[in-house]
Amino acid sequence: MTSLAGWFRERFPFDGDQLRELTNEPVPNHLKRWWFCLGGTPAYLFVVQIITGVLLAFYYKPAPSTAYESVRYITEEAAFGWYIRGLHKWAATLMIAAVVLHQLRVFFTGAYRKPREINWMIGFLLLVCTLMAGFTGYSLVYEQLSYWGATVGANITDGVPLVGGFMKQLLLGGEVYNQNTLSRFFILHGAVLPVAMVMLIIVHLTIIRIQGVTELKFKEQEDEKEGHFNFFPDHLLTEIGIGLVLMIILSVLATVIPASMGAKADPLVTPEVIKPEWFFYVAFRWLKLFTGTVAILSMGFIMFMMFLWPFIDAWIRRRKPGSEASVWIGILGVLVIICLTVWEAAVAH
Repeated sequence: MTSLAGWFRERFPFDGDQLRELTNEPVPNHLKRWWFCLGGTPAYLFVVQIITGVLLAFYYKPAPSTAYESVRYITEEAAFGWYIRGLHKWAATLMIAAVVLHQLRVFFTGAYRKPREINWMIGFLLLVCTLMAGFTGYSLVYEQLSYWGATVGANITDGVPLVGGFMKQLLLGGEVYNQNTLSRFFILHGAVLPVAMVMLIIVHLTIIRIQGVTELKFKEQEDEKEGHFNFFPDHLLTEIGIGLVLMIILSVLATVIPASMGAKADPLVTPEVIKPEWFFYVAFRWLKLFTGTVAILSMGFIMFMMFLWPFIDAWIRRRKPGSEASVWIGILGVLVIICLTVWEAAVAH
């Protein structure tokens, strides 16, 4: 063992102390609270998504004539296929929820303010990519609801001024759902979006490493001599513990509420009610409340405002120093989202 250790040290000339110094960035004490360090949760779930997605891709066949049967084979015949598919489904659900909660935590603690505006924008792009990954993944099963959900989503895209028609054709591979559509969704879901998310995560973490984590102060910390703790091994062990808990939760959900199979897609039969995934309930209800163009433009405007919110908040605070208008705007926005989501969920589907 000594000879083997010497062999490695000769080729990789650094020791444990150097590794600890490299990775041991001081972490603010408030990150001992799990709800203040939610960024690690979607990152872990993203890794689960990548691993289970690769395993599912060995069996999935992205064509209208084969997609549904390949998913049925995974679910009912492939060894542990039902479990892998269940992990993939529930990890996607929890990942979307975790990214939303992380974004809300950053918003309500003002952690997007100078000099962290760019990282807020990158985080917002990660949220959009995560939602798109959920949409494209939902559409791959080629069930009746997922088929018509993808069709409705493409038609909504067509309503975007100027670029809508091009975006619809890019998404569907034609004017309507056709033989090329599923392969487009598969490439987006399995390659384009994951690569984009990995690149955004790398930039996101690099900026955090350079700028450090936003430090929050609490009354109970006033008497503490040290305001930080070590990343390695303290925070790393916390993250590993959270990962183990998440794996238990995912396994329980995949077993107790497994991923099921709906009716196969039938392009000739339109369902009476088309149901999106839960994370699009708010958008679906919004589209029902307004006409198509108004709904699309208003949603686009809201998203654009959220993307640029650090600069809008800075403009408000320059004119009214110390203003926390963003908190009240955020509370109103969360209430609207919850109300629209519950409203749409309560409708019989």
